Amino acid sequence: MARARRAVGDVQDRVRNTLVWGVWDRMLETEFVDRSVALAGKAFVSFFPLAIVVAAFVPPAVRSAIFTTLTGHLGVRGDALKLTRQAFVSADDVRKATGFLGLIMTFFFASSFTTALQRVYLRAWRRPRDLKVGSYTRGLAWLAGLLVFMTMTGALGKALGNGLGVGVFIVLTVVLTTGWWWFSAWFLLLGHVRWRVLAPTGAISSVAMLGYAVAAGVWMPNVITKNLEQFGFFGIALALVTWFSGASICLIVGACAGPVLANDPGPVGRFVRGDNAELLVPGAPPSLEAPTRTMRLRDAFTPAQDEQPEHTSTNAQHDQDQAGVRIDR
Repeated sequence: MARARRAVGDVQDRVRNTLVWGVWDRMLETEFVDRSVALAGKAFVSFFPLAIVVAAFVPPAVRSAIFTTLTGHLGVRGDALKLTRQAFVSADDVRKATGFLGLIMTFFFASSFTTALQRVYLRAWRRPRDLKVGSYTRGLAWLAGLLVFMTMTGALGKALGNGLGVGVFIVLTVVLTTGWWWFSAWFLLLGHVRWRVLAPTGAISSVAMLGYAVAAGVWMPNVITKNLEQFGFFGIALALVTWFSGASICLIVGACAGPVLANDPGPVGRFVRGDNAELLVPGAPPSLEAPTRTMRLRDAFTPAQDEQPEHTSTNAQHDQDQAGVRIDR
């Protein structure tokens, strides 16, 4: 039994020293389940309506490109595709109901999704939480960039999506998606992390998102069809939230893999860092220390204790002091 325990302990130590385990540990530290649910909810209630509203104010060609990108990644087919198309086709009704002021307010409301995504990157890289993150300005700029990115990929899909152009479209899509998530990580981290160090985040996020989009084309139509028959249009909403939850986990994996690979003392880390051993740009605030306790699975579902408000800790300490007084009495 002692030899068996030692053997199991040796295997556990080897597993914990792998990069895969490091990424998993960083995901637990980032509370990936709680974060993915928050990202999915905000994407559905803020970003998805933003895409529909903005599409109503742009030329028909741009609107069609955004629609192609959205439905292609979501795997929407059949009756659900017809319902989704109606939301984009009825541009006149959307413009009348929204107006220019409503369009501006929709952008500000949708910035909550960008703020949630920015928290994921800041938490994964252990960046200070009291930085002036510029939620509105950076959020609006990132959203505008995302809509441009969706328009470009949708237009490429229409131009090269047939015959020999399929191969070219796949290569360009991979390059554009990698570049987009590479830029997103740098932009949402306030430019404090070096460009080269963020390359794994862009590559892993791109592969995960594109692979997830391909897989969604297989299972998503069946889910939407069943939900549509059972719950009507509300069933489509449930299916979209499910898709956004999986996509959020893909982004969190890329965000957490970046710092783990960059901090690796082995050849992988040396390749990621290059000639410069520093991860941050000169003048950037230092990163936070690593947690002192071992991460457990339950940490993926609940916020960390150190994120609770200060008055909560003070009240808890006060309650403990009072309990000690009662015990002494």
